[in-house]
Amino acid sequence: MIRRPPRSTPLYSSAASDVYKRQIVVYPIIDLENFFTDIHKYLRLLEEAVILTLKELNIEAGRVDGLTGVWVSHKSKSPKKICAMGVKTSRWVTMHGLALNANTNLKYFENIIPCGIEGKDVTSIERETNKKVDIADIEKKLINNLSEVFEFKILDDEI
Repeated sequence: MIRRPPRSTPLYSSAASDVYKRQIVVYPIIDLENFFTDIHKYLRLLEEAVILTLKELNIEAGRVDGLTGVWVSHKSKSPKKICAMGVKTSRWVTMHGLALNANTNLKYFENIIPCGIEGKDVTSIERETNKKVDIADIEKKLINNLSEVFEFKILDDEI
């Protein structure tokens, strides 16, 4: 459990987990009333945590104007999405979150329009680094970056 001092409101009840050892899925549970009541700011901070994590892996990533998520080649005419986001709040408590493509089989994305955005490719950390990545290592980096951008302290010794 993570708490923000001096408050004792739980901020995050689920550590990052992986789906089929290929994608890192993070569902932060944060009471935004303890921080700010601005969904767009929340999304930008989630994106920032992912961008910082990718930077630690020597992957330059960023945002694309008008599109939520994190992208590589974000300054080019052909950005590639590496992290999708979908959030919901109820009474300013967040649900859902992000999916970061780690060792993801990108072939599955060929038959769909990811996130409903036509004409944009999808990529993964594996594709960008040309090697399989350690999911647990990336999870730790991502959780630490989430704690930095949201300014909360991690109390769970297992992370």
